[in-house]
Amino acid sequence: MIHIVLFQPEKPANTGNILRLAMAIDAKVHIIGPLSFKLDDHAFLRAGMDYLMDADYEIYENYEHFCNLNRQIKIFYITRFGQHLYSDINFTNSNEDIYLMFGKESTGIDKEILRNNLDKTLRIPILSSARSLNLSNCVAIVVYEVLRQQNFPSLAYQEQMRKNVID
Repeated sequence: MIHIVLFQPEKPANTGNILRLAMAIDAKVHIIGPLSFKLDDHAFLRAGMDYLMDADYEIYENYEHFCNLNRQIKIFYITRFGQHLYSDINFTNSNEDIYLMFGKESTGIDKEILRNNLDKTLRIPILSSARSLNLSNCVAIVVYEVLRQQNFPSLAYQEQMRKNVID
């Protein structure tokens, strides 16, 4: 299973979009607080739509709370300071849970966390003049690389909900 870990997300719309994505691919989201918004925020609810009621997510007070409840897991930290490209990691072992941590929109993952895990930091390549990408876009980029490597397990390859509009 893919686990998307959000370290102190700040934008309710990004968090809602990520929960919507997670529901659509059967991933779990771990949200590490403190949060700067409420889960009944209009932007959060609008972005997550009706997917939120089926999304699998857990909220933690802080990073220590997350670590205490998730011991002995291997986490990849997605950051502009990453030592490896996200696409260079082999995610094909589908028997293993994959944890991907993404930082808050303004400052990313806490530097102390990164310092202690440099060998597990991943980077999405962008121009050196660009500061960052949107958080929900970063999640989608990395998560879909994991899914691609695993041949999109359990995901539909054809439209299942609507009649084919091409016919």
